Amino acid sequence: MRNRLDPPWLDAQYNNRALVPNHAHLLDNWARASAAARAGSPAALLDVRYGDEQGQTLDLFPALAPRTQPAPVLIYIHGGYWRALDKSDHSFVAPAFNADGAMVVVPNYALCPAVSIEQIVLQLVQAVAWVWRHAAAHGGDPSCIALAGHSAGGHLATMLLSCRWKEVADDLPTQPVTGALAISGLYDLEPLRHTPFLQADLQLTPAAVARLSPAFFPRPKGAKLYTAVGLDESEEFQRQNRLIRDVWGPTAVPVCESLAGANHFTVLQSLADPAGRLHELALRLLQLH
Repeated sequence: MRNRLDPPWLDAQYNNRALVPNHAHLLDNWARASAAARAGSPAALLDVRYGDEQGQTLDLFPALAPRTQPAPVLIYIHGGYWRALDKSDHSFVAPAFNADGAMVVVPNYALCPAVSIEQIVLQLVQAVAWVWRHAAAHGGDPSCIALAGHSAGGHLATMLLSCRWKEVADDLPTQPVTGALAISGLYDLEPLRHTPFLQADLQLTPAAVARLSPAFFPRPKGAKLYTAVGLDESEEFQRQNRLIRDVWGPTAVPVCESLAGANHFTVLQSLADPAGRLHELALRLLQLH
């Protein structure tokens, strides 16, 4: 039986850039498409502060389609193993949802090793609270906020489903989000504690793993989790995708899918494409489908 905590094997399983030789080209495409998205959205609000700490800014892209009601809000959380990338690399997710009548918010967060993953989670709690309090002022509907996240962002979106929001602030509802779409998410961080190319920056301890592995939390109330992974992703990413469904159950995780022909990077095309399966799932969470 393979030792699933064997460091060289884990490096091979989780190093997505090594697994996708043309990753630099794909990341460059993200950056170019994102620059075009910002240029094509003159009403966008960029670098809005949602907190006082390093990295706590967000970009807000208002809905384009005429609506008689406030627009549902999609908060998209970028990946990068909690240590790389930026909201400016991910503006490309916004245009199709804006055209559908949704507002899109893309928050930044401070990166490891300057901060811990715990601090990143708490920063994004503040981001969701900011959106809930300010969405209406920008045409958004605070009663319909959905999350989407990729890779580490999928982990962060899932963590937010389990937040005890009333302990954050009295004015917040018990559950301010309708649900989350986690794409190539990470739900059990114990393997990452043994993955050499990550652990140097993440500095995970057994206690941190216990606090940061949502697969082993009680299933959240009042919100659904949809999960997806590219069929061409590693065995470990496939396992992570199945794990959260197995533990939380189909009531809490009614969608758990693998997308044919998609790797860890190209899987996001399905979110940004109006005809993509992930776009359809996000619209379902936004109550637009």
